[in-house]
Amino acid sequence: MSRLEKRRGWAGLRRLALPLFFVPVLWFSTSSTDPFMGRAVTNPPFESLTYGVQAFLWWDPTIAALRLDSIRTMVFSHVKQTFAWKDVEPVKGELHFANADRLLEEVERRGLSLVARLSDTPDWALPPGADASQFLDSPPADLGDFARYCGTIASRYRGRIAAYQIWNEPNLAREWGNNPPDAAGYVELLRACSEAIRAADPDAILISAGLSPTGNYDATAHPDDVFLQELYDAGFQRYIDVVGVHAPGYSHPELSPDEAEARGSQRFFTFRRVEDLRKIMVANGDAARQMAILEVGWTRDNINPAYSWFAVDEKTQARHLVAAYRYAAFHWRPWIGLMSAIYIADPRWTPKNEEYHWSIFTSEGWQTPAYVALANMEKYCGNRVIPAREPDSPQALGLAPIEFCTEAGAPG
Repeated sequence: MSRLEKRRGWAGLRRLALPLFFVPVLWFSTSSTDPFMGRAVTNPPFESLTYGVQAFLWWDPTIAALRLDSIRTMVFSHVKQTFAWKDVEPVKGELHFANADRLLEEVERRGLSLVARLSDTPDWALPPGADASQFLDSPPADLGDFARYCGTIASRYRGRIAAYQIWNEPNLAREWGNNPPDAAGYVELLRACSEAIRAADPDAILISAGLSPTGNYDATAHPDDVFLQELYDAGFQRYIDVVGVHAPGYSHPELSPDEAEARGSQRFFTFRRVEDLRKIMVANGDAARQMAILEVGWTRDNINPAYSWFAVDEKTQARHLVAAYRYAAFHWRPWIGLMSAIYIADPRWTPKNEEYHWSIFTSEGWQTPAYVALANMEKYCGNRVIPAREPDSPQALGLAPIEFCTEAGAPG
C-alpha cells in the first residue's frame, strides 16, 4: 500500500493563561440540502483537520531547528516552506540542494510533514525584458524550465515531501509578472509542474495556488471567486488533488459572507469567504475534492495604512485564530483538509514589513498570545479529539510526549 493510499484510506514572550475549553461532540449533516456537499468527500488526501503553519526556515540552520521545535510544541503536524526556484537554481543548470537537504532532515527528525511551495522564478528564466523589481513573481519564459525544476525536486525528495503547493496568488498581477491575471495561463503552468511531479512522485499531494480575496476586477487583480471559476473553465482540476484558497481575517471568524453583505461590507472581507468558493467547487461537479486553506491569520498592523483599518490587538488575534480552527472543525469537515496559519516569521522581517504583524511567532523569537492559544487549543483529528491543555502542563512545556493527529507526528 502506497504512502498516499495510507493517508487517504488529508510581541514579546508572554505566558497566556488560557482556560481548558469544553469540547462538544461534533456531528455532521448528511442532508441533501447541504450546500457544501461534505458527503461527497470519501477519499480525502488530508485528514480533516490537518494543522499546518507557514515558516521561513531556508537560510539559518539554528533558527530553523528552534522554529521546528516550536511548531512541534504547537501540536501542528505540517509545516509549509517555500522552495524558491531562484534559491535552488540561481543559474540555469546550477543546482543547490544543501539547504533543502538539511531542512528535510530537520523536519523528519521531529516527525513533522512538509508542504513545499514551488514558486519564485529566477532572473535567468524570466521573459525577455521583465523587470523583477516591478513584481513579486512571474511565470517563466519557458514552462519546460519550471517543469524540470518541479520534477527535480519531486525526484530528489520522493516520498519525503507530503504535498506541493504550485505557485501563489496567480489572480494578482504582482504574482504574475505584472501582467493581467490569466487563469488559462496559470493552468498551463500548473499542468507542466503537476505532470512532472506525478511522474517523479505519484504519491505526493498536489495543491493549486492559494487565491487572494480581493474586490478588484481589472488588470491588477481578479476576484478569487471569478478566478476560481475561470480555473474550472480551463480544466485545472485534472492537475491537482486539492483546491488551494486563502482566508485572511478581516472580521470575526463567525461572520458569514451574507451577513457581511447585509452590513454594507463585501463578501470577501470574511474568513467564511471560503464557503463561497466551496459552492463553486460543488457547482462544477467537484464536491468530492478537498479544499486546503493555505493562509489563515489576522494582522496586528497599526503602522501600514493599507492594513491598519482591520488590525486587531494580540488577544483578539489569538481569539480569532482559535475560533477559526474551531469553526472549520464544527462546520467544514471533511471538505477542509489542511489549514495553514501565518506565520512563523522570517527572521529578516522587522515591524516595517507588513508580514511581521500577521506572525504568531515573531522574527525576534517571541511567542505571541496567538501562538500560545493555538498550541494549547483542542485539536480535531477525524473522529478523534486531542483535548485542550493548560499552558503549564508537561506537554506544553515539552516535558512529556505530545499526541498528534497524524501518524507523521510520531518520530520513528
